[in-house]
Amino acid sequence: MLDLQYVLITLSEAGMAVFAESMEHIKTKAYEVYDVTGAGDTVIAALAFALAAGNDIFSAAHFANSAAAVVVSKVGSATATPEEIFSYEKHFTTHALSSKIVTPQKLVQLLRSRHQKVVFTNGCFDILHAGHVRYLHEARKPGDLLIVGLNSDNSVRRLKGNERPINTWEDRATILAALESVDFVVGFDEDTPYELIKQIRPDILVKGGDYEGKEIVGSDIAKETRTIAFVDNRSTTALIDKIQTLKNA
Repeated sequence: MLDLQYVLITLSEAGMAVFAESMEHIKTKAYEVYDVTGAGDTVIAALAFALAAGNDIFSAAHFANSAAAVVVSKVGSATATPEEIFSYEKHFTTHALSSKIVTPQKLVQLLRSRHQKVVFTNGCFDILHAGHVRYLHEARKPGDLLIVGLNSDNSVRRLKGNERPINTWEDRATILAALESVDFVVGFDEDTPYELIKQIRPDILVKGGDYEGKEIVGSDIAKETRTIAFVDNRSTTALIDKIQTLKNA
């Protein structure tokens, strides 16, 4: 009768339902429910905010659902800050590794509603070792979230040779997503992540210390470029050589 494009119905403790060409049920998670006062108003405000930022209806509804979950965990008529909403989402998606592995298009959409300082780094990360872990931990420090651009299998083969990668892109992405320091993993098929950096437009671009004094791809796009020293005697090539030596011994 109303010729609506979308219908969103809040379902109290059951979350909400979004009707478009199909129906999506978004379940509610909350730390603990203290007071549901203003939850509906929060949903409307957060939904409007996310849609105005360019998100689609389903992403906006997920954001609004998270905002409502934050509000009901407070006493009385309360508000939810973006930081609280993102902290809530991270808390409940820590164990959902797939939620951290995204396409470039999805990542750009997610960043539209986040007013956070974005750090970007990239690499093959073929066999993850202590040097990688410490590097990513340091890379995360100057910003609010860390995005790792991960070379596709074809990209690695062109850069490293036909014997690489040892691990597939899916395996490498899953291992990276399991790290607390990493917020999102996104793939690219080119030899460099320049086109990906153009889409993301990070605040800070980070590379390893071996790039000190060299031209860094994407430095003309990011607001700031930093280098981080590698951990000595830690590399994927060294690990492969060691394995080959043990195998031939």
